[in-house]
Amino acid sequence: MQFELVVAHYNENLNWLRKVPKLIQQTVYHKDSSQTYESGIRLPNVGREAHTYLHHILEKYDSLAEITVFCQGKPFDHAFDFHKTLRELAAGERQISGFQWLGHLIDTDDKAGEKLFKTWSKNEDARGLDIAGYYRALTGLEGPEKYTFVLGAQFIIHREIIQQKPKSYYQHALELSITFPDAAHCYERTWDKVFGVKGIPDEVLQGRETVHLKPMRHQTL
Repeated sequence: MQFELVVAHYNENLNWLRKVPKLIQQTVYHKDSSQTYESGIRLPNVGREAHTYLHHILEKYDSLAEITVFCQGKPFDHAFDFHKTLRELAAGERQISGFQWLGHLIDTDDKAGEKLFKTWSKNEDARGLDIAGYYRALTGLEGPEKYTFVLGAQFIIHREIIQQKPKSYYQHALELSITFPDAAHCYERTWDKVFGVKGIPDEVLQGRETVHLKPMRHQTL
């Protein structure tokens, strides 16, 4: 089985990549134009990680690894056992046949971003998030009232799931990642829906909107 790790990097320390199993190919995309890097691929600093992921999908559409892991330059903030996940993949201990979120906190936002985005500490002007408009622009359809996702915009996916959508779909998605306001935050909440899959089973949610999958560091359930 072929594995690829796609890293959306800005200026984070990448020393952690030395611990990635050698079986997993690494592709790092850099968006910090003020730095010089010996390896990796430079991209314009637009669209955050959503632009990076979609760029990779378009560039590699016909030659995608069987399993691709998409992550941030510092994946541990939302998935502190990220290295363990990669080791399990390389050892064949974690089987991926579709899509799997990576992270420890499931949460839910509404279609206007009122629940999470508007109250987010880094959203200094307390603006909303037009997830409804983004979803309509991406799919041509009206989306749900609420969006449940795993925080962090990190996931593992099988190439067959990606290739169920045509390249033209991802080209359109890439353009949206640049032009739609706060698009990356919309994508973070909807990556499973971007690929047309159900990312979180009902038996995990059990009717809840917020679920701690594992205790976070320095935290108990």
